[in-house]
Amino acid sequence: MELLTHWINGKNVHVNGARTGPIFDPAAGRQTGEVAFADSSMIDTAVRSAAAAYETWKDAPLTRRQNIMFAFRELVASHRLDLAKVVSAQHGKTLDDALGEVQRGLEVVEFVTNIAHLLKGEYSEQVSNGVDTYNVRQPLGVVVGITPFNFPVMVPMWMYPVAIACGNTFVLKPSEKDPGVSQLAAELLAEAGLPDGVLNVVHGDKEAVDALLDHPDVAAVSFVGSTPVARSIWDRGTKAGKRVQALGGAKNHMVVLPDADMDLAADAAVSAGFGSAGERCMAISVVVTVGDAAERLLPKVRERMAELVVGPGDMDGAQMGPLVTAAHRDRVKGYVDAGEQEGATLLEDGRGLVVEDHEEGFFFGPTLFDEVKPGMSIYTDEIFGPVLSVVRLDHYSEAIDLINRNPYGNGTAVFTNDGGAARKFQNEIQVGMVGINVPIPVPLSFYSFGGWKDSIFGQSAIYGPEGVRFYTRPKTIISRWPDPIHRGVDLGFPQHN
Repeated sequence: MELLTHWINGKNVHVNGARTGPIFDPAAGRQTGEVAFADSSMIDTAVRSAAAAYETWKDAPLTRRQNIMFAFRELVASHRLDLAKVVSAQHGKTLDDALGEVQRGLEVVEFVTNIAHLLKGEYSEQVSNGVDTYNVRQPLGVVVGITPFNFPVMVPMWMYPVAIACGNTFVLKPSEKDPGVSQLAAELLAEAGLPDGVLNVVHGDKEAVDALLDHPDVAAVSFVGSTPVARSIWDRGTKAGKRVQALGGAKNHMVVLPDADMDLAADAAVSAGFGSAGERCMAISVVVTVGDAAERLLPKVRERMAELVVGPGDMDGAQMGPLVTAAHRDRVKGYVDAGEQEGATLLEDGRGLVVEDHEEGFFFGPTLFDEVKPGMSIYTDEIFGPVLSVVRLDHYSEAIDLINRNPYGNGTAVFTNDGGAARKFQNEIQVGMVGINVPIPVPLSFYSFGGWKDSIFGQSAIYGPEGVRFYTRPKTIISRWPDPIHRGVDLGFPQHN
């Protein structure tokens, strides 16, 4: 089987006899390759490579950094299908979905092609007699990205283009479940002219992650994944004195009011609930219907679910692919079993779905529960699969209270034709990203992505303007050039006059 190795200092690196992990084709349910796992020694090699490269890269002209990102943008655009095919083969999502992921990552690269403007400081002349004050933003040093399996192109591109354009060097630890596309992206960056050592890619499991968090030469860590792991990375990284942004899990609610366009709401619920087989941190997993909305919405949702085409990602017409691993498929099944046992009404059951000619694949069909109560595990837990739960409430205020009580605060949406109701929602809801008749409110690259509550640890959202601030630190300079008149020693506190 093909062995995927580490990318360190511009070349493939592997130690014979090192631990490896399997790479699967989720649609076929069979292993297709292996990925090398880094130990602490390999992590040290990668970090030292990045630290050495930082000594020159931090002083690279902004225009050079921009030009490399321009070149990288063109290479990603021309290789978007190649990148998407690797994602589809190792993650399982449909080719169209993978192409959309590449496009959203590409938008962040486009954002940082303007890094010279984004890093401009401020200047105040004559703040005191002959004194000027100005500030600049400077890079941190070696920074690390630890990324999840569900967006193996997009989420790393939320991180390393911004960090590198700001003058940092980067060590990426992608998910070991679908690591191949990170290698291809690193090769494209090298082709774009990025110096060796500025971007390094290491693979592995908890051993590699812990070594990165503990390494004294790592200045900052970016993470996207589940809430328990995000909390752990935040704790360990900050205790080691590092700057950390750790984005966690979600339980995203979509509220449907009685006056909503029910066709629009049904399209949105099915698209946002079952896209990428529900393996999205911004997936809608709970539909909250108010008043009689459920009676009109659910038949339309079920009609659309019945028409969904589930199959391998490269199959023509496939709308939903398999789950990423057999273990994850079994975990999702366990939640559906629990939902039945806890008393929810199972309207559409995805258990036991078999795709012709892919009987061993990790497929799970679209699943719909009605009459879900807040205490049930299918409501409280992030399932990360194609399971949509419907909660019925009588009043709009109950829906807002329900969402605000939830420990997660990543994304939410409301569907209504009432402007006042929409304004009340956006003002009162305690969630970081809000959609008004938009089911998945993911900001474009010139804004920033980040939730509230247990969906984020640290104060910094990712990419966009907050990403630039996270990967740099301000320095304020107060300058005065000597004039012919010397005023002598003054031990008083400066009064700036």
